[in-house]
Amino acid sequence: MYSVGFDLDLTLADTRAGIAAVYDEVASRLGVVIDSAAVVARLGPPLEQELAHWLPPEGVPEAAVLYRSLYPEIAIPMTTLMPGAADAVALVRRHGGRVSVVTAKYEPSAHRTLAALGLDVDDVAGAVFGAAKGTAIASFGAAAYVGDHLGDISAARAGGALSVGVATGAYTADALRDHGADVVLQDLTGFGPWYDRWRVAEIGAVSTVI
Repeated sequence: MYSVGFDLDLTLADTRAGIAAVYDEVASRLGVVIDSAAVVARLGPPLEQELAHWLPPEGVPEAAVLYRSLYPEIAIPMTTLMPGAADAVALVRRHGGRVSVVTAKYEPSAHRTLAALGLDVDDVAGAVFGAAKGTAIASFGAAAYVGDHLGDISAARAGGALSVGVATGAYTADALRDHGADVVLQDLTGFGPWYDRWRVAEIGAVSTVI
């Protein structure tokens, strides 16, 4: 059985408001300056990498633990579905495919986010970013991997999957295309028409823009 893989933040889940609120609380509790608007403008890389912009190296581990402890109570209630996300997941499952989520998010938080949003997925791998996602993508048998970040294009390549970019994060459709995405969608509301063609034709890596 084939699988379609998805990134989580800004692909399936709009986590911007919740993440900003958690960073604001971390900054308040630790007495440091964190520009949460700047943080959410570049969502994608791992938590520790982002915290390193705002704290000295020795302060990052403590801040990461605090952030992850606050995330369920603050961020998850503020998280919403990205346009077309529920339909995209349901469509893959309706046609007998498995749905996997491979994300840089802390894995327990990823599971909680998916449950809160009512997204029924088969496999979840967390705390991986960029090409490092490739191992999970390949292990889940994903024939295509969908994400909003340039790192997700590298992830798909590393996992031997078709790269489907969605321009719902920091990168435009042109930027995703220029980085080598095989398929570019404005958002997941365009997933269904593309997916139906791809599934029926059993295509490989064909450059497509919707």
